[in-house]
Amino acid sequence: MLLIFIISCSKPDINELTSTITKIEELSVPDGFDYKTYRAVSININDNAPYVMYDIFAYSENLYSYGFQTFENQVGEMETEEVFKNDVMSKLIFSGVPENGVLEQLVNVPTYCDKIYIRRNENLNFSSSIQSISNDQVNYTYTTPSERTMQKTVTVNDYLYCVNGSGELFQVDPLTGLYTYLSDMPMGSYTCAIDQANKLLFSIGRSSPHPLMKYSIEGDSWETVANLGIGGPRLDFNIDDGLLYFSKNDKLYTFDPLTGANLNIWDINGLHSTIGGDLAFAEDGKLFLCTFSGLYLLELNQNNTYDSTRISADNLPFQPTSMTFDSNQELWLANSAISSDLIIMDTQSGGWQYQYGINAGNNTDFGRTINDLTTFRVFSESNDDTDTDGDGVLDQDDSYPNDPDKAFEIFTPSKYGTGTIAFEDLWPSDGDYDFNDLALNYQAIVILNSDNLVVQVDFICRIKSNSAGYTNGIGIQIDGLDSSQIENVVGTVYSENYINLKENNTEDNQDKAVIIFTDNADNLLSENTISIIFNEPLSTSTLGAAPFNPFIISNMIRENEIHLPYYSTTDLGDNLISVNVNNDPNGDYISDSGYPWAISIIHDFKVPKESIRIDDAYNFFTNWATSGGLEFKDWYKDNPGYRNDNMLKD
Repeated sequence: MLLIFIISCSKPDINELTSTITKIEELSVPDGFDYKTYRAVSININDNAPYVMYDIFAYSENLYSYGFQTFENQVGEMETEEVFKNDVMSKLIFSGVPENGVLEQLVNVPTYCDKIYIRRNENLNFSSSIQSISNDQVNYTYTTPSERTMQKTVTVNDYLYCVNGSGELFQVDPLTGLYTYLSDMPMGSYTCAIDQANKLLFSIGRSSPHPLMKYSIEGDSWETVANLGIGGPRLDFNIDDGLLYFSKNDKLYTFDPLTGANLNIWDINGLHSTIGGDLAFAEDGKLFLCTFSGLYLLELNQNNTYDSTRISADNLPFQPTSMTFDSNQELWLANSAISSDLIIMDTQSGGWQYQYGINAGNNTDFGRTINDLTTFRVFSESNDDTDTDGDGVLDQDDSYPNDPDKAFEIFTPSKYGTGTIAFEDLWPSDGDYDFNDLALNYQAIVILNSDNLVVQVDFICRIKSNSAGYTNGIGIQIDGLDSSQIENVVGTVYSENYINLKENNTEDNQDKAVIIFTDNADNLLSENTISIIFNEPLSTSTLGAAPFNPFIISNMIRENEIHLPYYSTTDLGDNLISVNVNNDPNGDYISDSGYPWAISIIHDFKVPKESIRIDDAYNFFTNWATSGGLEFKDWYKDNPGYRNDNMLKD
């Protein structure tokens, strides 16, 4: 076991330091612990479909707090509660189309994620699978569900699109009961309706000002149409007039989906209860409404109000929150529950049965509320085969539809997140353990061609903290590549004249590919993109996973490199420098007391304020370190109780 000595010290010349300790805390850390917050995982997918798109997400079953929200619940009462949901949709790592039936990539995954969420998209026929990471690998072979195999002659596939107050949009396959995450919503909602012709989903936010939100099913993107100023539980799209029909209490409204303008308001007569429920148009244009008192048929009378006729004989034993007709004109409902059930009802007799969910007794449990659902139909003859650049990847799946040399992207840490690499710059002498001397915030994007090979790497980065007394540079070494494999590097910034470059803008006198982002951290205080372009496409297994081998150059002394624990220096670095106080006699960037000088967080890390130790600012850093990384693997997140915000920089 090793002991970490956490100290405070100023910024003199490192050769003038003494071993005086002003504050000391001893932690017992397992030998060899490398302080990694991520691991490299090999993803291997086999799928013999002629063309299919995959999205790969890091996955953890833990729910994430999205804070407190105030909203009107389904019975019309104002309520404030903390919202929890799975944040899997924010952890998209990469997308791709199998080449000759195979899709293989090497990616970095947070250590707190022990699974991978695999989403398959075959012409908007979505399905998904959760696969465990075993020995840093995920091997997945797609097989068509037997229920879908039997439907091969059918020209339309139905899917139930579901939303809830936690802001989750997901799909349920009515043939199998399996659900697939589709998107995080801008706001939680009790309503959804689909414009089938334009492949758009509409939803009204449950909190004021109740925005009308529009989701592109093909583009996987949201926009706000207008703020309606009214929320409620019932919504459907009428294909006959192209309007949204919305209902709350005993009122029926129409809204223009293009502008959000309210066009009409009608009274509804005869409802036994006006709480909860939904609206749904049948194929013949009949309008059905359900509330907590049952299912009703609505008909417009001569007085320009709607009369309701109850179809279900009695109050239902469940509280319906949503309903939709499928292509067979079967009426699907969901109930109000922490884990909702899906129910099929006969519109003639009002008879019903549980189809999926806990009460169905068939081992299906969604584990989430369905506050509304609607039907999306995928027609086999409606494929969009547009491929503008001719690279074999359809425009709808191509991140670069006008560039035949680029198609897909791999993200570190994710498409919607950034990571942080933080340094103490007094190596090989101890620092003050606040990790704010230099902190680089980054997102790495590995750009692939249609063969799933790497053609370019972009680092979108900025210095988020530069509290050092020294002038420090920062760069990376790609350990698996020679500098000759790089065609060019663009976006680097230099001002101090101690970095020598080759013609391709990699660092000179280096055998491996070394890219110095800047020779002075002050040059990257604003966001900048640094692009590394390769001579020939290469695999991610050859490239390795970003952020590769990052390091800083301390005090403009080129050989004074500070790396992550157990990473090697470049050819120009010296890990065994001679100073008065050397707490890294082995040159492995772990002190003889088990202390690192650099840490890479696969998250947007808020660094501690000056001279506040990381274990004071983050309450479970100590648990993580002393357990060898087995406990509190997500110690750096902003979960309740995890960190002391008053000790962190803005």
